[in-house]
Amino acid sequence: MKVRILLAGAMAALALAGCKKSQSGSEGSTPVAESGKVTITQAAPPPGGTWGDVVNATTAGFMMGNPEAKVKLVEIGSLTCPHCKKFEEEGAPKLIEKYVKNGQVSWEFRPYVIHGPLDMAANIIARCNGPKSFFPLSMAFYKDQTAFLDKIQAVPQDKLAETQNLPTNQVFVQMANLMGLQDWAAARGVPQAKSNQCLADQKMIDNEVQFTADVSNQYPEFSGTPAFIINGKMADKDVTEFEKLDPLLEAAVK
Repeated sequence: MKVRILLAGAMAALALAGCKKSQSGSEGSTPVAESGKVTITQAAPPPGGTWGDVVNATTAGFMMGNPEAKVKLVEIGSLTCPHCKKFEEEGAPKLIEKYVKNGQVSWEFRPYVIHGPLDMAANIIARCNGPKSFFPLSMAFYKDQTAFLDKIQAVPQDKLAETQNLPTNQVFVQMANLMGLQDWAAARGVPQAKSNQCLADQKMIDNEVQFTADVSNQYPEFSGTPAFIINGKMADKDVTEFEKLDPLLEAAVK
């Protein structure tokens, strides 16, 4: 899946009512990258802490919790998806408190591109400072999600369209500018120069495209975000809230 495919249509309108996967999600993609591999830089909770304080990078995202947990939960989420925002604000705290802190469940978040360059810019900013800041940044983005999207919707369509004519490694710098992402990130520990460096990093851009393509290839039943995978098996598509996810996790833990 090429970057330009992600841009197509996203400039004209935002399908914010739903968070369905792109119909071109696997076009031009390469074979699925190895998934689930964890690069362990933090193997145990800090003194006085819990497994909720442990975060490691994975092949496609970031994992909070015990890397050796019996139950491995993967969430495929979009930072610009309202349904994902609802889970992060209402369900994630319960998930962490009940299952992650005690080491029973590890929670991996894999960012997925639903709304083209908006997700791409947000994903890259969230990843830019590495594992320790990923979850704080992604959760903060969800809190401010509506304000970011309101800013984009207020931008004239011709100005948005101009973004498509920029070199690929400048598209996401400009999109972040339109959302005010660099200043926002700087206030949360990511210097503006570093944000712009990450946003223009072709390797990071290519990786985001590949991660999104891999989801569709690895999980043909994937229909949109948020989606949850428990020990390699994707839950039904109606499992988007903690109340429906909870019994599945309880059964897996037992």
